[in-house]
Amino acid sequence: MPRSVNSVASRARRKKILKQTRGNFGARKNVWTVAKNTYEKGLQYAYRDRKTKKRNFRALWIQRINAAARQEGLSYSQLIGLMKKKNIEINRKVLADLATNQPEAFKAIVEKVK
Repeated sequence: MPRSVNSVASRARRKKILKQTRGNFGARKNVWTVAKNTYEKGLQYAYRDRKTKKRNFRALWIQRINAAARQEGLSYSQLIGLMKKKNIEINRKVLADLATNQPEAFKAIVEKVK
């Protein structure tokens, strides 16, 4: 009896990965072995960058808060230290949003802290 291979399933498996690599340059989109490597490396980058994204956003919020605080005559660390001392608990995301979109509200927070 001849060997049975499930070509339907293996073709479907390959098609699924080739569909994911559509839009890549050259052989990365249509040569099976190259496309498979590209796909797996892409998943590694996605996993890594989900973690990095959180760091990048926190750094961005801190930069925005620092820029707005310096216009009010404080540094970022002084502002955060005074907020901790006065028990004002606003996270950096909200504080950065206030600094960019509602400067008068941010100014009110700084005045309360001083």
